[in-house]
Amino acid sequence: MAALPVSFIQVTDITRVTPRMVRVTFDADRIDDSVGRTPDQQVKLCFPRPGQHRPVLPEQNDDATSWYQAFLAIPESERPWMRSFTIRRRLPGTNTVEIDFVLHGDSGPATRWAGSAGPGSRLGMVGPSSLYSAPVALTESIADSDWLLLAGDETALPAIATLLEALPERSRALAFIEVADAAERQDLGVAANTTVNWLYRDGTSAGRSGRLVDAVREAEFLPGRPFAWLAGESGAVRALRRHLVDDRGLDKRSIEFSGYWRFKLTQDDAPTAEDMAEAQERLAEFQAAAAAATASATAATATDDRQVRQG
Repeated sequence: MAALPVSFIQVTDITRVTPRMVRVTFDADRIDDSVGRTPDQQVKLCFPRPGQHRPVLPEQNDDATSWYQAFLAIPESERPWMRSFTIRRRLPGTNTVEIDFVLHGDSGPATRWAGSAGPGSRLGMVGPSSLYSAPVALTESIADSDWLLLAGDETALPAIATLLEALPERSRALAFIEVADAAERQDLGVAANTTVNWLYRDGTSAGRSGRLVDAVREAEFLPGRPFAWLAGESGAVRALRRHLVDDRGLDKRSIEFSGYWRFKLTQDDAPTAEDMAEAQERLAEFQAAAAAATASATAATATDDRQVRQG
């Protein structure tokens, strides 16, 4: 089992991007070379419990499973809250990363922390690691399709931005982004062949507006076969995926999807039946892909062996 990168990060700057989103700049004690090299790259941030200046974390070791078991062994009153975030940007040649936080009340540990943090505040950072979230293979996905479809809410906006910025110049993309209102719109600096549709809830609660799902259902798609990337509230993501497969005829293998949050539930709540079914489907897809890769490697080795014998 591969090692899981673990480090402590310290706030150096906080910038208000929109009324409900802040960009926090961190310096890391140490940082894996892979950080910031690909779009849609997730890390786990560990938030300290009340009274802690920094979160309590086990030392990094060479086995990810052992590290996580040690993490779970920390008493619950001391164990940090762990949440997933997207690396928005890494400053070239440095251990400095930028991560965007959505401010949506004070109900969650990440939002509470972001609302009160300042220079010197510290968090733990775990990853990035393909063990829990592999970045989308953007180049390969675009090469095997005619255009890119992106759909998500504000929690997916940092990842969508990294994907749009990484697109090859001539690639075509259609993005749908649901946010609270027009004040949350961002200048993403997209290429000429990209269309971004901003969808505003205008007072409707996040996760219950239906704007994102309705907009994709009603959209006139670009010609050809898309690769779709979907993220945000789990119920909306499931509805979008069903629409693309059942109504638009997309192959499930052409859809990358992730439920970042659940309406009226936290990440600490037990998974629902739909969550479990989705996890089982993802596991089956992963196992099928791994089996195909193994079969391909075995066939290639056999071919090489035959060529050696014949030569």
